[in-house]
Amino acid sequence: MAQIDLIMPKMGESIMEATILRWVKQVGDQIEADETILEIATDKVDSEVPSPVSGTLVEILFKENDVVEVGKPIAVIATEGEAAAAAAGPMVAEKSSSNGHSSEPVSHPATPGTTTPVAQPELAGEIPKSSGTRFYSPLVRTIAQKENITSSELERIAGSGAQGRVTKKDILAYMESRTKEAPVAPVVQPAAARTSVPASQTPVVPAPAVSTDGNVEIIEMDRMRKLIADHMVNSKRTSPHVTSFVEVDVTNIVNWRNKIKKTFEERYNEKITFTPVFIEAVVRAIHDFPMINISVDGTQLIRKKDINIGMAAALPSGNLIVPVIKNADMLSLVGLTKSVNDLANRARANQLKPDEIQGGTFTLTNVGTFGNVMGTPIINQPQVAILATGAIRKKPAVVETEYGDLIAVRQMMFLSLSYDHRVVDGALGGSFLRKVGDYLEAFDPNRSL
Repeated sequence: MAQIDLIMPKMGESIMEATILRWVKQVGDQIEADETILEIATDKVDSEVPSPVSGTLVEILFKENDVVEVGKPIAVIATEGEAAAAAAGPMVAEKSSSNGHSSEPVSHPATPGTTTPVAQPELAGEIPKSSGTRFYSPLVRTIAQKENITSSELERIAGSGAQGRVTKKDILAYMESRTKEAPVAPVVQPAAARTSVPASQTPVVPAPAVSTDGNVEIIEMDRMRKLIADHMVNSKRTSPHVTSFVEVDVTNIVNWRNKIKKTFEERYNEKITFTPVFIEAVVRAIHDFPMINISVDGTQLIRKKDINIGMAAALPSGNLIVPVIKNADMLSLVGLTKSVNDLANRARANQLKPDEIQGGTFTLTNVGTFGNVMGTPIINQPQVAILATGAIRKKPAVVETEYGDLIAVRQMMFLSLSYDHRVVDGALGGSFLRKVGDYLEAFDPNRSL
């Protein structure tokens, strides 16, 4: 039976390579379909690669810590007919020349485009994928470039990973020690000297000293929290944030949901929350104000024709992830409900695919879940706006009637929109937010399922 090449999967639109972290299976191991073979990492996410077929792993084409381009074969799986023959061979880490593959040992892959322990030419300011016998993951190289860490500095960092590989923890620890060594008192320069310093170079501010005396506990951030921290800091550094607020009467929505939620669950086998209703209003407002559905590339505005709504979901670990509902404007309220519930459930079970957390064009976060009445969310780059929905609370409010104004108990909620003031001015941001509120207040309480 035919042998199957395991291909390095594409982990997202902008991901062109990935680092092999660990081979879960070894040559000669039996593998079931969808069973994890190896773990890989990109500069955005770590992931497991499952087997597309059942069979035996007969060849591994790349070692751990190798950086492999998307689409390259990384291993060979034989179906049951050829597995026995491969396992019986004197060198299971090699391929027989009779099957059309090279007989080179695995430790010296000859596939074009693979990464070898030879220093490669690099552009000025770039960090090479490898140096001597050390390999650097895309995430480590990205941090090094962002923090102006040179190749020579990187080589001096002690690696705690497999075979001395520099991990994100190692490079962050190095940055912290380098920061502490920086002089605390700034050097006062003459005006002429100050003008020669590029404006892009921000003075390094030493980290405040943290006392470890007394009753304290030091907790290392997990990988996801570090990624979130980097993403948040980068967003505030990139976009000047402005936040606008409106208060919305959502009494009609609350009453409608209370009336239909039991029937909705019986008919569609789904529990309906407020989130799909909020997303529906956001989508309608984006159609009215399409320039809120953009990203920035230098001095160019990239207007997105697809409306892909990210929904922030809290995980049991306390971290946050943002799965994306693709083409949300093409879905009915029932379709939005199914998508929201499915993504939220699989997010909590750590079962999201890499593509399901990428490609968002606008993000919604519900701070009301935690009892907060409002929030000032941070923009999910490269988007230019994010909407937060607060807790729904009963409050006295003025209601206009044909008999005059009355004070009544209403279900009220705050909406807050943070937006990138480089490209979204107050008129656009405020008008968009008000339009979302108008759609929510105009919700038909007699709407049919």
